[in-house]
Amino acid sequence: MQHINWSKIYQQLRYFLNEFYAAPYRQELAREKRDQDDLFMLMVFSEMMGIPNPVSFYTLELLPLIYEDFHQWHQRMGMETSPLENIRCC
Repeated sequence: MQHINWSKIYQQLRYFLNEFYAAPYRQELAREKRDQDDLFMLMVFSEMMGIPNPVSFYTLELLPLIYEDFHQWHQRMGMETSPLENIRCC
């Protein structure tokens, strides 16, 4: 009797289903991620240049949600600590 490798079959099925559902939207999702990254870079650059964020008061409740992403971002960029004065994540 031949042994069926269910784990491998499951992994292949999962991969194909993911491709089936995600393929039509891959370009749009990549575009959305790029737009979000561009906006974030604009905000970081404006903060660095001394331009105050006009909506900072209204977005204070979002800070806990972005701490982890911000921390990962500045580490990927080679900065050991946060480059922004008002965000201390390390």
